[in-house]
Amino acid sequence: MKLGRLNHIGVATPDLDASIAFYRDVMGATDVTEPFVLESQQVRVCFVNTPGEGGTAGTQIELLQPTVADSAVGKWLERNPLGGQHHICYEVADIHAAKAWFESLGKRVLGEPRIGAHGTPIFFVHPKDMGGQLTEIMETPKEAH
Repeated sequence: MKLGRLNHIGVATPDLDASIAFYRDVMGATDVTEPFVLESQQVRVCFVNTPGEGGTAGTQIELLQPTVADSAVGKWLERNPLGGQHHICYEVADIHAAKAWFESLGKRVLGEPRIGAHGTPIFFVHPKDMGGQLTEIMETPKEAH
């Protein structure tokens, strides 16, 4: 397997609207997607698009607010009530090949590939197997190439 680009950094927040205001007013973000609910993950989500250089796409910040307290992000916020970095996400060319590769190394893949917020297949790898960092693996969106 070959590591792809860092697609986004997931940031959990107890208040998505306040986080959007922070990224616009404090961080100077000018491109924030419209929030939407991703039912399968039980989150309200949007993306802060950072500028790229030389025609490249910048890394996104994925803002996540749980829609129910007992969701994965809701439980994470119980332990981290101010919010913060939840996960990092790398792109791969083939999600199923990547899953098989991680599993062949004894890494704990959390569930089967499913459709994520970008509309492409994703899975997560347990933080204890990834240097302490919850890691999302995402198939590179087809329109990106």
